[in-house]
Amino acid sequence: MMNTDAMNEQNGRVKALVACGFGINCEAETAAAYRMAGAEAQIVHLNRLFSRDVSLHEFDILHLPGGFSFGDDLGSGKVLANKLRYKRMSDGTPLWNELLRFIHNGNYIFGICNGFQALVKTGLLPNISGGFEQEVTLATNQSGIFEDRWCRIVRNSGSASPFLGALSTIELPVRHGEGRLIARDDGIRDAIRRLHLDCLQYCDEAGKPTNRYPLNPNGSDLDCAGLSDTTGRILGIMPHPEAFLSFCNHPDWPRLARENRHSHSQDDGHGLQIFRTIVAHIHTSKCKERSEKMS
Repeated sequence: MMNTDAMNEQNGRVKALVACGFGINCEAETAAAYRMAGAEAQIVHLNRLFSRDVSLHEFDILHLPGGFSFGDDLGSGKVLANKLRYKRMSDGTPLWNELLRFIHNGNYIFGICNGFQALVKTGLLPNISGGFEQEVTLATNQSGIFEDRWCRIVRNSGSASPFLGALSTIELPVRHGEGRLIARDDGIRDAIRRLHLDCLQYCDEAGKPTNRYPLNPNGSDLDCAGLSDTTGRILGIMPHPEAFLSFCNHPDWPRLARENRHSHSQDDGHGLQIFRTIVAHIHTSKCKERSEKMS
């Protein structure tokens, strides 16, 4: 009987596992984003991974959506991070071992908002040391309040993350109380800057990164709105691309349409670009790998 890895290899379509449960609440629109981008998306309660009812290795990308996992009572994403790192599956194997194998096999992980918080607290991001130690955190916004607004973000021109491609300046909504990225020390901060891991930054109307409130809604180090690991295959961002899949999701879309200021198709919102980019990248990579094995 063909194992799941072999079955996934034969199927050229990109497969996304969108996690749910424990207070995660953006799984439906996230799955819709992957499907609109041409991928297969399956919403899976994390308990099904722990019980081995579903194998992580059937998928190309693991997505941790936004929400309020475990009510954020011990710091946003911390309990979820501990569960991912230390919880054992039904056969006694730590899920963490499966996550590391998933990464080693060249797969992708994407976390948004609460998912981003969990990724930094597991040590999966930015993982500069290679030892999966926690090197940064996402702390309470400098404003001291929950920020619910639209903001501009710009791709760091030095970033080679396959999630972002040729992305320039886009608008996305933020909705978080703990989105302020803080590096553990100056060495980590300098390495993030030097390696261009601060792949997305809050910016002004001219596309210049800024720490000015409210353009920067939380006061993050390096004006950071999105962080990648050193491979580029793991990405975490605070703004919500899954909330801007259609042009009409934008609160100012009637005026933008009248002024002809929307540079993309009338059907696509800025957030969909990120999902289209990573799905296309994974699909191309899978086709290339399959071709090389057949030659």
